[in-house]
Amino acid sequence: MPGAARLTVEFQPLGRRAAVAPGQTLLDAAREGGIALTATCGGVGSCASCRVRLVGGRLSPITDLEALALEAAELAAGDRLACQAVPDGDVRLHCPPDSLRTSQRLQLEALGGAVPDGSIPAPPGALGLAVDLGTTKVAAYLVDLATGTAVASHAAPNPQVAWGEDVISRVAYAGQHPDAAARLTQTVRAAIASLAGTLSRHAGVPLSEVRRMVVVGNTAMHHLLLALPVTQLGLAPYAPAHTDPLTLTGDPLATGLPAEAEVVLPPVIAGFVGSDHVAMLLAAGLDTATDTVLAVDIGTNTELSLLHRGTLLTCSTPSGPAFEGAHLSTGMRAAPGAVEAVRIAGDQLHWRSVDDAPPVGICGSGVVDLMAELLRARLLSERGALVGEHPALRRGAGAPELVVVPGRDTGHGRDLTVQRRDLHEIALAKAAIRSAIDTLLARAGLDPLAVDRVVVAGAFGSYLDLGSAVRIGMFPPLPRERFVQVGNAAGLGARQVLVSRRREADGLALARRAVHVELSGEPGFRERYLDALWLPMRVRG
Repeated sequence: MPGAARLTVEFQPLGRRAAVAPGQTLLDAAREGGIALTATCGGVGSCASCRVRLVGGRLSPITDLEALALEAAELAAGDRLACQAVPDGDVRLHCPPDSLRTSQRLQLEALGGAVPDGSIPAPPGALGLAVDLGTTKVAAYLVDLATGTAVASHAAPNPQVAWGEDVISRVAYAGQHPDAAARLTQTVRAAIASLAGTLSRHAGVPLSEVRRMVVVGNTAMHHLLLALPVTQLGLAPYAPAHTDPLTLTGDPLATGLPAEAEVVLPPVIAGFVGSDHVAMLLAAGLDTATDTVLAVDIGTNTELSLLHRGTLLTCSTPSGPAFEGAHLSTGMRAAPGAVEAVRIAGDQLHWRSVDDAPPVGICGSGVVDLMAELLRARLLSERGALVGEHPALRRGAGAPELVVVPGRDTGHGRDLTVQRRDLHEIALAKAAIRSAIDTLLARAGLDPLAVDRVVVAGAFGSYLDLGSAVRIGMFPPLPRERFVQVGNAAGLGARQVLVSRRREADGLALARRAVHVELSGEPGFRERYLDALWLPMRVRG
């Protein structure tokens, strides 16, 4: 069909998009996009290993092979075989872990900090389960309650991504259909149950040994997990339906735990600042800090706190999914083959990909690096336009684009390019974070240089080059030694609460002490945001 418009197939939770011609299958789309979808039989429909689930758009009618391979309930839920189904327009898919030959890199560990010896009354050998329920990923830890030692840990993408890449999208979806919120609740509970089962098998212990479970997450994730109303979170003043801590029994989340096990949900603070941020502050030791500390937990929903002279100011900002590679023309999450670091040396571009795999896309840390390098090489204007001359910069009939990796070196044979609109997506995300930082500092009456420490948490924050982040204006231009990257501190904080009544009480005290700042109502916030969209042409240090 010459000249026919190509169709977009979005693969979640990888955050990858592929364009295919009408008539091509979903498996063709996966191959075009360099997505390692399992197809043991080579795509002839005999193995059923390329199973995907349709969550948006329309596909061709179910084939006889699909009707044989899949149960009626699975077909009714939207399950299809990628080698058989043909998109009828743009579609969005969810790829279960068993259908993927490679998986997203998911941060499990935190740097520094410690889990105290247990103070939870329990028989010898009793276990606890700590869960960090993130917007993009779910991390779980099976822990010895007496010692605080993790006997097994595992992470998986949050399957809710199929219904929205950020919390605002999911809140909106929950209000669009009568059963939408229930579907999101069931999906994430099933993900936690699956992780619990995986940990049980890895450790060789039954879930009947689990006596206590702690789950932390941002306010929207917390509410969806508990089947609390979320529509009010999409409207100012973004009021949570419940903020107090909860302790439940009877396996209320259908995780497979014994009925007598405690299920603890620590308090949320307000708006979209949830119990995961409380856990991060605990893990970073900020409940006892006496210096001036800025804590930033970067994600699709970024949560921030400023601690100064005993006052704890906190806020959240919807930084969006660009840091996860979404909305970028060749973007992807940090899975094998994602370009995660870039350097420009003269006429050459040097790059590094996750697991050193042939590049098939570029993730958020790679675009931040690239933007910083373009600024340094004077190939980017303060408005984010590609300027100047470079062998990798090509100008044709369309918008200028930079060839990050030529097709001869990629995993799919096509050039990996970045255009101005890709850089603009990162500029929007970094402006959301920087304007939130500047607003907290203004509320406290502080100059940025008064900050003694910047604690950067979250999976993206772990792999972010801080020098690049400062150069593009995401953070104030502080000396590098004032920054510390702490990894998945929310998971560590959840483990602390799991094994220690004292840390549980410390978390409640932190939440009660926090003063929530609603950014949109702060004087000068809009101006700060607009200023932060500009790129700094010079950075000190």
